[in-house]
Amino acid sequence: MKYLRKFDSVSDMETAIASSEIDIIGLAYNNGTPELNITVVVPSDPKTIPFYIEDVSGSDNTVQITKNNTSAPTLIIEKSTDGTTWESMGTTSTTAITATIPANGKLYLRCSATSWSNSTRRNSIITTGNSNVGGNIMSLLYGSNFTGNETTFPSGSTYTFYSLFSPSTALINASQLILPATTLVDYCYNGMLSGCTVLTTVPELPATTLAQGCYSGMFMGCTSLTAAPELPATTLAQNCYWSMFQGCTALTTAPALPSTTLAQGCYQEMFKLCSSLTTAPILPATTLAKTCYMNMFDGCTSLTTAPALPATTLDNQCYREMFNGCTALTTAPELPATTLAQKCYYCMFANCNSLNYIKCLATDISATQATNYWVQNVASTGTFVKAASMTDWTTGNNGIPEGWKVQDAAE
Repeated sequence: MKYLRKFDSVSDMETAIASSEIDIIGLAYNNGTPELNITVVVPSDPKTIPFYIEDVSGSDNTVQITKNNTSAPTLIIEKSTDGTTWESMGTTSTTAITATIPANGKLYLRCSATSWSNSTRRNSIITTGNSNVGGNIMSLLYGSNFTGNETTFPSGSTYTFYSLFSPSTALINASQLILPATTLVDYCYNGMLSGCTVLTTVPELPATTLAQGCYSGMFMGCTSLTAAPELPATTLAQNCYWSMFQGCTALTTAPALPSTTLAQGCYQEMFKLCSSLTTAPILPATTLAKTCYMNMFDGCTSLTTAPALPATTLDNQCYREMFNGCTALTTAPELPATTLAQKCYYCMFANCNSLNYIKCLATDISATQATNYWVQNVASTGTFVKAASMTDWTTGNNGIPEGWKVQDAAE
């Protein structure tokens, strides 16, 4: 739909166009008098813009596309400086093919491919100078057939963009990169931006149905990242978020995790070694899956408050090492489950040397290594609240911490 709008100046019109999500036909006025030239502007739909790399170094920049192994897919790449006129950039090989990004300009890329990777064999995109990436990533799969309406990966796609930009020490901003797929495929974004140590902003992640390992390691080691994208998905898959933000040492707040139905390893190591993380997400699930929270906050040394853990049905290793090394944590979340699972609390609070309060209502802790080392190196004094009927607790690293006061929970 087109709208006719009157503006008081050309600059006002340009500002409105830049911020608007609608198409605008603008007629600029100057002190109430129409300008001699009428400016007609129809902003592009962002999803129709092909993938591009933008130079922000201020001088000519070089993009390198490289196969890291001979068994990685061989791709024919096309380039453009305007997104309309295309020419060959070359065919990928273990020797990088290169192209110049004009100073402060953009270079658009497209390719027809099922995937840019094959298991751990990949093609990577790296620049020699500081850069941003943007546009619709689907132009790297649909080539000359790209329209901007593609929301699914090509048939047979897996490991689609595995480690595509990893590890880049020049990629600064990926907020304009469009990842339009709402249903993902196995390992599609695995490690995509891992090791991008100067990356400060990341793309939106609109997918609601995830796949095995789809986001695993996606931002691992992005040490300049301070804010995480929203994660709206409610249909999870095995290892879908595994190590997604591991080592993001500047990240202070975790995104919401709304799903109540978990999958094996879904949040395993998700925020491991996020040493600045102070706020954890709500974890609403009441029925857990194998290794679902394993090492989730391991090494989060600034975390002072743990999320509530309402689950009453546990699974093997579900909380294993979940808070290991959380040295600022003083109070454990209440643990309402009465029957434990194999290694479910294994090293759960190990090395939390400020922890001085635990309320655990378990009455059956007989599962193999269910509580082994779970309170190793916690505070030397504290309070342990247990179920009144529970008499099987031992004292020490595998039970109630030595030197702690023991109380029975109110019936």
